[in-house]
Amino acid sequence: MTNIYWVRHGPTHEKTFVGQRDVPVDLSDTDLIARVSAALPPRALVVSSDLTRSIDTATAIQGDRTRLPHRKGLREFDFGAWDGLHFSQVAAQWPDLSRAYWERPGDTAPPGGESWNTAAARVTADITDLIQAHPRRDIIAVAHFGAILTQVAMAGGITPYQALSHRIDNFSITEIQMRPTFGVARINYLP
Repeated sequence: MTNIYWVRHGPTHEKTFVGQRDVPVDLSDTDLIARVSAALPPRALVVSSDLTRSIDTATAIQGDRTRLPHRKGLREFDFGAWDGLHFSQVAAQWPDLSRAYWERPGDTAPPGGESWNTAAARVTADITDLIQAHPRRDIIAVAHFGAILTQVAMAGGITPYQALSHRIDNFSITEIQMRPTFGVARINYLP
């Protein structure tokens, strides 16, 4: 069995859509970072998306763990034309599309961006490659809200819409246990 410990990167303090736009992370809460690191398995492999906020968070919690190369496949959703806009701006400019994106996630995509299904396929393929390359190893994957939610949906056998109701806070840990031939065993949310 492989345990994936999904850690959401630290806060960015952005008040707009932040998808694949590279923004810095706030790592000033060193006590919280130490508690997160201590809650993770000491011999796990550490990997992150290739965006700065995940790379820097992974470095902050890494400790003596082995680091794997950054993975583009673990990036946040590509919000296309919406990236950098406030939610109210998106709703005003694309009212029907923005409503459909949140109420019926699946194949709906922002202009120039990617849908839930596209992002989920990308993240799932990337984490599957990691599991195959490192069988039966614990893996700490530092990633993003949307990327983690795609795996919660897959693991829990729930719809994307249902997954969107889950809370994935900055620095939170979501453990998903994977069996090589049977798929997902269970999900645990660690405090």
